[in-house]
Amino acid sequence: MGVSGTLEFLSDLVGSGGHKHKKKQLQTVELKVRMDCDGCELKVKNALSSMSGVKKVEINRKQQRVTVSGYVDSNKVLKKAKSTGKRAEIWPYVPYSLVAQPFAAQAYDKRAPPGYVRKVENTAAIGTVTRYEDPYTSMFSDDNPNACSIM
Repeated sequence: MGVSGTLEFLSDLVGSGGHKHKKKQLQTVELKVRMDCDGCELKVKNALSSMSGVKKVEINRKQQRVTVSGYVDSNKVLKKAKSTGKRAEIWPYVPYSLVAQPFAAQAYDKRAPPGYVRKVENTAAIGTVTRYEDPYTSMFSDDNPNACSIM
């Protein structure tokens, strides 16, 4: 590493302020926000649009759904939406086609938009089968013929 290599290294170090910034990825954040009127919708849209890194804000008031696209963090978007005074949460629904048993008690939600059910993390617990063991089959054992409990 000669003098020119050292100078390039130092200029990069000084030029970036000594910190390497990790660039955020473009992502889409979906929220469920309770909105009743045009004023509520405008308040939420203005608050989310004012965030740095936000490219697009789409609102579907009928589904109570807000979609934010840009170089943002989902937790910061959720926090900003809650700062408007509205109830907000990360979009809890998925389409029917992505759920193995959409009408199970944990997944079914009457407030879900048409074609959606609540996102369930553990679908294996829904279809568990409990096995009934007959007590009379354990009285007589082929492994131990002297274990007959009737005599």
